[in-house]
Amino acid sequence: MHPTTLVLGVSLNPVRHSYRMVAALTHEGYPVVAIGSRAGEISGVTVHTDWPEKLKVHTVSLYLTPERQEPFIELLLAMKPRRIIFNKKTYNERLRDLAIAQDIQVLDACTLVMLVKGTYWGD
Repeated sequence: MHPTTLVLGVSLNPVRHSYRMVAALTHEGYPVVAIGSRAGEISGVTVHTDWPEKLKVHTVSLYLTPERQEPFIELLLAMKPRRIIFNKKTYNERLRDLAIAQDIQVLDACTLVMLVKGTYWGD
């Protein structure tokens, strides 16, 4: 059983990477929590608009620009994920520094490419 991934910044548009990521993770058997600005469903995964209580995840895959990450930084750090993946245009030096200070692994990478190449679950 794979650990849970939080995909933050999910779009309900099927051509967006965040949508494709939720679908791909689900297809590969990864449990997914999806949070976006609009409620919906992707491959059987509910897209939440609110932060679920008692959220425990292994990996956070970000699809929000640094400015849009701000309201979530404390929530992200409080749940103590093992790693945070900054996808294209999401790199946030402040969040990176805070995460590293809490021994959270930080990757500036593409989650979808990692999954396709078989490097997503390598730790």
